[in-house]
Parts: sequence; C-alpha cells; structure tokens
Amino acid sequence: MPHLVAGVLLVVLCAGGAVWWTTSAQARTPTLAVARPVTVGHVLTSADLSTVDVSASPGTAFVPADEAASVLGRPMATSLGPGALLTPDAVGTAKLPAVGRAIVAVGVKPGQFPPELTAGTPLTVIVTATATQPTTTVSSPAAGTSWPATTVGVAPAATDETTVVSLEATTADAVALAQVPAGQLALVMRPAGGGR
Repeated sequence: MPHLVAGVLLVVLCAGGAVWWTTSAQARTPTLAVARPVTVGHVLTSADLSTVDVSASPGTAFVPADEAASVLGRPMATSLGPGALLTPDAVGTAKLPAVGRAIVAVGVKPGQFPPELTAGTPLTVIVTATATQPTTTVSSPAAGTSWPATTVGVAPAATDETTVVSLEATTADAVALAQVPAGQLALVMRPAGGGR
C-alpha cells in the first residue's frame, strides 16, 4: 500500500510539473528586437526592428512591441547586432564605453577578420604571433592568448589594406590588446547569444 500511495503522488507531481512548465512557456511577451546591425548614433526606423515572443522573468529589461513608438526616431546609445533584444538603455544618449569597459582600435588585414564583420558583433580576439622585437620593456601576450570583445565600428581599409576595427572590452583586456603590434591579431565571430 505505501508503494501505491508513493506512485500516485509521483504521477500527480509529474502531471502538475508538466502543467506548470506548459503554462510558463506559453506566457510569452511580444518584444522588440534588432532586425539588422545598428551602430551608436543610428536613428531607429521601423525597418531596424522586428518582434519576437520572449518568456522573461519579472524585472527583465526589454521594450514591449506595443511601445515601438517610444523608440522610433531616437538614436542608438550602443551598437547591437541582428536578433539582439532592444532594452530601454540601448536607446538615447551614447553610453560607450560603459563603466569598467574601454574601446580599443586594432589594425587587421584581409584574412585576419571575417568580411561580414559589423558593429555589435561579438568576437574572440586571438594573438596569432608573438612580437619578435629584440629589446622591449613591455612583453607582448603569447600566441594563442584570447579576449572576448564586441565590435563597435569598422573603418574601411586604407591604402595599406589595413582595416581598423574598434572593439569594446573590459578595461584590462583593452589595455592588453593595445600592446599587441598590428598584424598579430585575428578576429573570430561568435554567436550573438554567447555560446560556442
């Protein structure tokens, strides 16, 4: 008899858990997302936005789809890539760099970065070679050293075919990146949500 009662309770708990999971998954809110890359200062238009249904915990900052009029015609405060959810603080006065962050420029040549690179793209920056300067007071990071960063802007290649990419990273990472000589970095695009 005790086993029968335990079995019935287990079935009831599983059924209750399934009902709870289904109702919480269905409680989705239409939310604004970025449909294409937008950079700092870009004035938002309806073509820049899309609507996605998200299930978010209370207190999560996002802009509901029915409040699109509140962001249209306003400048971007940060750069975002396609698919990123639009948050209230992403629109308005530019907030770059944020506290504890810095922006660093790196020079890369063709083959050292994906040509699809746009503002808002998450990256991993990797040292591909170590400096071979005979006398230097600052030691360059070893080959294979990497840092996470986000693309802020991409300046077209000049006459020497060097493209300047502005990256946002932690202050410490930006200082380390600034010490790597030009031509010794590679930029690897990562998925917008992080991941591998």
